[in-house]
Amino acid sequence: MTASETRPLTATRSFPADFLWGSATAAYQIEGAAREDGRTPSIWDTFSHTPGKVFEGHTGDVAVDHYHRFRDDVRLMADLGLNAYRFSVSWSRVQPTGRGPAVQKGLDFYRRLVDELLAAGIEPALTLYHWDLPQELEDAGGWPERATAERFGDYAALVADALGDRVKRWTTLNEPWCSAFLGYGSGVHAPGRTNPVSALRAAHHLNLGHGLAVQALRSALPEGSQLSVSLNLHEIRPLTPSAEDVEAARRIDAVGNRVWLGPMLEGAYPEDLLADTAHLTDWSFVRDGDTATAHQPLDLLAINYYAPTVVSRVARGDEKPQDDGHGNSEHSPWPGADDVAFHRAPGERTAMGWPVDASALYDLLRRTADRYPGLPLVISENGAAYEDEVGPDGTVHDPERAAYVHAHLDAVHRAIADGVDVRGYFLWSLLDNFEWAYGYAKRFGAVHVDYDTLERTPKSSALWYAGVARSGELRAPGDA
Repeated sequence: MTASETRPLTATRSFPADFLWGSATAAYQIEGAAREDGRTPSIWDTFSHTPGKVFEGHTGDVAVDHYHRFRDDVRLMADLGLNAYRFSVSWSRVQPTGRGPAVQKGLDFYRRLVDELLAAGIEPALTLYHWDLPQELEDAGGWPERATAERFGDYAALVADALGDRVKRWTTLNEPWCSAFLGYGSGVHAPGRTNPVSALRAAHHLNLGHGLAVQALRSALPEGSQLSVSLNLHEIRPLTPSAEDVEAARRIDAVGNRVWLGPMLEGAYPEDLLADTAHLTDWSFVRDGDTATAHQPLDLLAINYYAPTVVSRVARGDEKPQDDGHGNSEHSPWPGADDVAFHRAPGERTAMGWPVDASALYDLLRRTADRYPGLPLVISENGAAYEDEVGPDGTVHDPERAAYVHAHLDAVHRAIADGVDVRGYFLWSLLDNFEWAYGYAKRFGAVHVDYDTLERTPKSSALWYAGVARSGELRAPGDA
């Protein structure tokens, strides 16, 4: 039973009056202008220009040209009734080498964007890092090296100094699990490295960089600023109730979730994670005081959720399904979990092949709130890709996406009704865009983009979501 099936679909759900209704994007996926105003390559520029890494050789060189069209895009947000917008800053646009002084032209773009948002009554929610490490820092070793964490703290201070008077909501990292384990473990994301020890080193330095960035932000920002980190926490379900499958779920929880939650929210790495990976590393790259630095007080915990993770334990030599939803690679993004198999969940699936199960979002919110009482939550990403087509009349009708979002918002509302402090929801994504290794083949946007003309057309799901955002009431899509 999904969350949407636990209560009548026709019932109206009223959300708190101060609930944030937003959408989200990432710099490399939408901005374009890859070589303008002092910007230098990030690891995603390099990765996308490497033959065979991205679908049909697509790149973010132009993306959807948000760098030049941001005013039109802000007007779209206003038309859709959004009161918040989550965007990321391109590190290599504002600090091209990853060290030293900022490039003012790069910062000026974000100043103009923030001013435009505020003038439209839309609250900016800024993410410092959404996977686009300056290539020069990767050439010096990237996230497996401690110096990258230190440079990230410096970068956070630069951006806070430029925008701290106008931006209240700050997120340090987006989905560090992807940065560490897809970037340095399985290699399906930039920079495309495939070493499990490098992935674990990267995870630690992302934790450390988060803590250093929070310290820098606290020093630079005015009272009342809200700081968070955005984690793609995995809602992990054992395939069967057997002790073996429950053990598989524990292993994935350790390297998927608690590798971040432990240092960031509890001040220590979980002992079982260290034991699971002891054959790979002794974790000597963790210095005294590092986990205390990572463990900084947060005002919110941001959660990205798309689908549950179903696992089982397999014996050596047995067939091992690897449908974890994170791309195809001969190398695993799950160090210390070589005996864990990943299974297709039953039921409806999106164009990404991901199962549609809003009940897992409810369970994830309840579990997180129970573990960290008193820490407010926000959904910083949730959405779905479908095979959208422009109709003969120029409209894009996407009832599947509206149904997906409705079910997941219903799960959020149910969690709130059961006492979970959820402050907002950011739909992924505002615009169709460069979907990482999938290039432009997968469309997550509420707004359709013609990649030849760059014309924007709100889909029917966007018009429905606009009604929800304006009213604060969730109605079934057919009732909008």
